[in-house]
This record gives sequence, C-alpha cells and structure tokens, in this order.
Amino acid sequence: MNRLTISQGTFDLARFPEHPRDPFRAWDAADEYLLRQLTDPETGPVDLSGTVAVVGDRWGALATALAAHRPVQISDSYLARRATLANLARNGIDQDAVRLLSSRDTPPDRIDVLIVRVPKSLAFLEDQLHRIAPAVHAGTVIIGTGMVKEIHTSTLKLFERIIGPTRTSLAVRKARLIFCTPDPELPRTPSPWPYRYELPADVGPVSGLTTVNHAGIFCADRLDIGTRFFLKHLPTRGGDVRVVDLGCGNGVVGLSAAVANPDAHVTFVDESYGAVASAEETFRAGAPDGAKAEFLVGDGLAGLDAGSVDLVLNNPPFHSHMATTDATARTMFAGARTALRQGGELWVVGNRHLSYHTHLRRVFGNCTTVAGDPKFVVLRAVKR
Repeated sequence: MNRLTISQGTFDLARFPEHPRDPFRAWDAADEYLLRQLTDPETGPVDLSGTVAVVGDRWGALATALAAHRPVQISDSYLARRATLANLARNGIDQDAVRLLSSRDTPPDRIDVLIVRVPKSLAFLEDQLHRIAPAVHAGTVIIGTGMVKEIHTSTLKLFERIIGPTRTSLAVRKARLIFCTPDPELPRTPSPWPYRYELPADVGPVSGLTTVNHAGIFCADRLDIGTRFFLKHLPTRGGDVRVVDLGCGNGVVGLSAAVANPDAHVTFVDESYGAVASAEETFRAGAPDGAKAEFLVGDGLAGLDAGSVDLVLNNPPFHSHMATTDATARTMFAGARTALRQGGELWVVGNRHLSYHTHLRRVFGNCTTVAGDPKFVVLRAVKR
C-alpha cells in the first residue's frame, strides 16, 4: 500500500489482491497528471457537478480521488472493481459514492465529464468510445491520460474519428494528457465489436468452429500461437468430470474440452467481463447439445469450492497492464491446487522462458512436460 497526496486529498491505495511485497503501486504519473489537471488554476478547474464517468481506472485510484463527486466507473476488470471497493473502504469512503459499471453494462445516458485512462488494447478503447459517444454532448469535458509509451497516433485518431477534435499535452514525468472536444455533427456508428472468426482445421475437436471475441480479448482477431499449440495437446477426460478453463479469454480451450467430452461440466473463469461474455457466446455457438457450462467473472478460482475440480486448463497471462510479471500465473497455480481434488490435474501452456515448471514444482511438488516446441511448452502437475 502507498499514499497518494494530491489536491483532492491524501489517499492510501493498493492493488487487488493486495500483496505485501508487490513492487507496483495502485497509480502512476498519468493518474496524478490528470487529477492535477482537474484542479489546475491556470486552465480553470473542471466543473465536476454533473455526471462524471471514469473509463479504464486500473486500480480505483481515480474513482477514489474523485469520490466526492460520485463518479461512474466503467471497467472491464473484476480486479479493478474489487480494488476500487477496497480503496474506498481503506479511506473511509462510502462505497455507494462510486457507481460501478462493467464494460458490458449500458453507459449513463448523459456524461458531462469523461475521464479515460488509455488502455493497452486499442480495440477496447475503440469499443468503449463507440459505446459512450451517444452520452457525450457539446459541453462534455473529455480528458484522457496515459504514459507516453501508451499513447500513439492511432490512439488520437480513434478519439478524432469517434468523438471529435483531439490534441495532446506536453509530457510530464513520462505521462501525457489527451484533450478531446465533442463534435455533435460526427455520425454515431455502432462498435465493430465483437469480432468472429473460424478456427483453423488442425486444432483438434474445435477445428472449424467459430469464436466470438469482444474488444480487448488477447489476440481477438486470430488464434494466438500459444493457444493453438495447447489445443493440439489437451488431455481427454471421459465421463462426468468438472473442468475449468482458467483465464478463459474467448473460451476456445474450454469449448474444446466440452466438444471432446459432452458429459463434462466446464467452468469458464476470467477477471475480464468481456472475456467471459466472449467465452459464453463462443460456447453457445459451438458446444454440442446438452453440454453443461457456467461462466464466472472473478479472481481466479477463489469462487470455487476446495477439492471440487478434476481438471484445470490454463494459459496464464504474463503482463499486468504494461508490466511483465509472473505474479498472476503464480496465483493461478496456487488457486488451482486448492480447487483440485486429490489426483486432479493442472495443465498449463506457456513460453519456455517463463520457467513455469519451477513454480509448479514448488506448488504441487511435481511437474511433467507433456509437449514442447522451440517457443512453447505444455506442462502437467498433479495434486497428490
């Protein structure tokens, strides 16, 4: 936990889940730059008396700092939502001070101040701007923020094309602001997302089936090579078994398990609301009749009973926004061991250089290499 001191006040903030040795803060220079801009006496403080919407707030720092103005937070991340609630409570702020909406919820009808934390995914930004554009009016104040390495010409062009004329600020501490003026004459077009494509013919049971991808999903326009490799080496489990697609993304791994064994009960889990929506639509489009599934937005396997799962399939992410880290993978492995029954198995695909086998041996006491190529490896760990 760290303390953020700005003109709006002093706030103790942490990421979620909170780890005492987490080297990353719950905010960065881009968040601070934007919050200072809102009260800058030279440009005149921004009137926050109307509806304030905060899009893409990563760990709740912006919503917490602006809680006095009762903002609406729009986020695709379950962890960001939990972090926001925890940070509000940590600072003695009523949780009802911030209205929490997911990326799949309908935005407010009218937005007077729009704050956008630029996401890593340009597609997600495109989708959110399309969804929010009808709520913007000629007087809406729109300010985006991000680190310099996160804001590109393509970022600015999206604001220009969907909302109106756009300019950027000077860089301060490697952060930059985006100022956009709404143009009511711009045509309001629907978002091009979700995107659908047909899976290739060499990926096992799901070959030729269609995937549905909402904006922001990893490799939303094609099958990523790691998942492709994983699909070729998935285990086959017959009978009434419980399988979890952990970090499901668009759900093709869990769908493969369901197609290969229609008697299985498959649980799709991700912390992204868009990912779980994608997985559900992918499953509905390709699963056999009578296939059983549930779809959970949550913090890994924390929502499942201990010792209730037979098989966990996992392609863990190794980025948290712009930071490279194996913290998410380690949390997933520990959660999988808790959720698995005795004799249950965790199957993982990952880049060779990530050395997941070391973590799996530490958590499970064993790890077997199932398959590998120069770039990827599929690993198996058994709960004993």
